[in-house]
Amino acid sequence: MARTVCSASARPAPATAPQGERTCPSADDQMGAQRPSPVLRGGGFCSNTMRSFFSLSPGMAFLKTRVLYACLLVVGALCVYFSMDTLVAFKEGPLVYKKEFGKFLQLPDADCRQKPPFLVLLVTSSLHQAEARMAIRETWGRERTVRGRQVQAYFLLGMSASKAEMAAVARESQQYRDIIQKDFEDVYFNLTLKTLMGLEWVYHHCPQAGFVMKADSDMFINVDYLTELLLRKNKTTRLFTGHLKMNDVPIRNKFNKWFVSKYEYPWDKYPPFCSGTAYVFSGDVASQVYNVSDSVPFLKLEDVFVGLCLAKLGIRPEELHSKRTFFPEGLRFSVCRFRKIVACHFVKPADLLTFWEAVESSREEQC
Repeated sequence: MARTVCSASARPAPATAPQGERTCPSADDQMGAQRPSPVLRGGGFCSNTMRSFFSLSPGMAFLKTRVLYACLLVVGALCVYFSMDTLVAFKEGPLVYKKEFGKFLQLPDADCRQKPPFLVLLVTSSLHQAEARMAIRETWGRERTVRGRQVQAYFLLGMSASKAEMAAVARESQQYRDIIQKDFEDVYFNLTLKTLMGLEWVYHHCPQAGFVMKADSDMFINVDYLTELLLRKNKTTRLFTGHLKMNDVPIRNKFNKWFVSKYEYPWDKYPPFCSGTAYVFSGDVASQVYNVSDSVPFLKLEDVFVGLCLAKLGIRPEELHSKRTFFPEGLRFSVCRFRKIVACHFVKPADLLTFWEAVESSREEQC
């Protein structure tokens, strides 16, 4: 008859018990036999997730583990990406512009060396904004003589991968002779290239222009009042004016439209500049900005880039008038108000035609 061998201390059984003897479980084994299996308490997300994870079959658990590792790899890659600008910001200098970048595709049939205009209007436009260009040609862009001074307007365009769009622009250029176009991609963040293209054209073909205005295509520009204020100011050199931005700082949020990395611009504050919706150079400053454009950090924010060029030249933006005349945020229309402004943003082509007709027809009326 088999004997049960147990000691009072319930010490562990030997690895090999004598034949015919039954061994007792150790104290640890006895405790383990009575110990309940782990229970994840609470009904929270984590506990429920862990419970479902450990109850999976081995195949599903392996699959979920692979998914978890993949997610961790993605998160790690994103962390590296979002910290990249701080890692490489000072390894090499910021980008710089190369003068005479790209090839001209369309040029206006004009050379103003013989008869320099008082004011050149450079309008940044896109290929699909034909309606806006036509509205400008019928309003403030049609002006040829204002207060006895000559005015000329030109449209600045990039290129498109669409052959139909390019062909339409070529026909438009042939008809109106007012388009300046180069072979860079026509996208929002190439506004700096587009503006420099216009200044390059002025530098080579119209260096004696009295003043140069750069304006967006969704603007109301009161050319008559602008001319009046420029004549009244009586400053023909080292002038840059518009809606002043004196204390702007770089936006470092990567999800913001105007994000600028430390690699592009390592400093903490922008120099003074004017809103890119509309600003005015004296002719000499327009040429000087083009001249120094390859010696400052290149930025996709065209108005800030122009401000960097001005800082390099030691030229400070200034007000055109003691009262505000530039409205980059837009302005509610009234005839009397628009007769005494220079520029208003967010004006649709149909509204531009209406506003212009109302202002022009009221020139002799009192406000």
